[in-house]
Amino acid sequence: MTTPAERARRGRDARGRMPRSGHGRWLPSVDRPDPVAVLERQGRDRLSELLPVRYGRMTSSPSAFLRGSAAVMAADLAARPHTGLTVQLCGDAHLLNFGLYGAHSTARRTLHFDLTNFDETFPGPFEWDVKRLAVSVAVAARANGHPEPKVRRAALEAVAAYRTAVRRLAGLGELAVWYDRVDAERLLPLLRSAHRRHRAGASLARARRRTSLPALGKLAEVVDGRHRIIQDPPLLQAAGASDSAALRKIFSDYRSTLPEERRLLLDRYRFVDAARKVVGVGSVGLRCFVVLLAGRDADDPLFLQLKEARTSVLEDHLPTGPYTHPGHRVVAGQRLLQAAGDIFLGWTTGPQGRAYYWRQLRDVQGAADVDGMDPADLRAYARLCGTALARAHARSGDRFALAGYLGRADTFDRAVAEFALAYADQNAADHGTLRAAVAAGVVTAAPDV
Repeated sequence: MTTPAERARRGRDARGRMPRSGHGRWLPSVDRPDPVAVLERQGRDRLSELLPVRYGRMTSSPSAFLRGSAAVMAADLAARPHTGLTVQLCGDAHLLNFGLYGAHSTARRTLHFDLTNFDETFPGPFEWDVKRLAVSVAVAARANGHPEPKVRRAALEAVAAYRTAVRRLAGLGELAVWYDRVDAERLLPLLRSAHRRHRAGASLARARRRTSLPALGKLAEVVDGRHRIIQDPPLLQAAGASDSAALRKIFSDYRSTLPEERRLLLDRYRFVDAARKVVGVGSVGLRCFVVLLAGRDADDPLFLQLKEARTSVLEDHLPTGPYTHPGHRVVAGQRLLQAAGDIFLGWTTGPQGRAYYWRQLRDVQGAADVDGMDPADLRAYARLCGTALARAHARSGDRFALAGYLGRADTFDRAVAEFALAYADQNAADHGTLRAAVAAGVVTAAPDV
């Protein structure tokens, strides 16, 4: 077994393959795929009637385009040299895929700040996640009207926080790293303005209340004496008879992927209703359902979300991963990266051989309101995201090698910040390309709903 010093040396040796200063370069390759073609290719075999909703959401702003274009950026990152220092990537580590969620490590759930989306998770070079985070910070800063020096500084501080956290974690023991948490309460002191602190405090309070019982009043209504999920077409509509029958059929398969004690808990609930749901930006068009279960009585609900899992956008560019089932890939990645996971996280195969994963629909989640953040607050939030990302990578990869590669100097930070500015320009251009394609009738975009 190699020592921490030897593993750190391996990280320093990786600078020969990919110098830290080299991360700052962004120049699209001459054969770079057309971004609209990449999105259209990704849309094949999705629900065609929902694709206009996806394009409508993506055309609304460069930030929305970035959220939906993980496949475009994955191809761009893969076209450049990389370190070869592998971690379990989130695969889509932009600002809005971080947030609050409830941990179940004790009988009393607590709020943590962490990554919250794992649809694209896959083993790959650590810097791909760091770059996507830095780009999302730059795009958000520009959307908020920040001057360019402050845009660059925000991206720089996200990367610096990542590097600092990795180096801190490299000094800890294995269990200390595994149990490391980013407490949600850390969000409040980071916000400079009293208004922002008040809003963040209110967000924390809402997140603590955001469990299945309050959701029952918002998502369900009583029809003929029984709860039914409220319809809101096209975002939420009743599952047909065939879909409902299929969901009931595959429920037992999903159950088998849970640990034994959680199967027993799940068995105490009964199936009540199901509906088809539209989620996110990049996920629009994937098959997704909400299932309402009831426990002790009708006022003891559990909402589960069943979402289609597809091949990760990273898989075309990296060696084969350990999981053949896409739902298993998502679940295993989330369990590895998140500090404390959803107790109902599992996977199954549905009709036509499609892969799905299951999770709680509302597991005390809350997201930051990035729009309108002033420069100081955005920098503080970016640092928190960088810290959370480092914790996830330290759990899944060789933290000693990462720390050895990153070093004490800010060389890597400055380079990735430069990349973030350049790629934010590329993202804006790609957003313009999609808007032009919509105007030309190449793709159809529906108003955002």
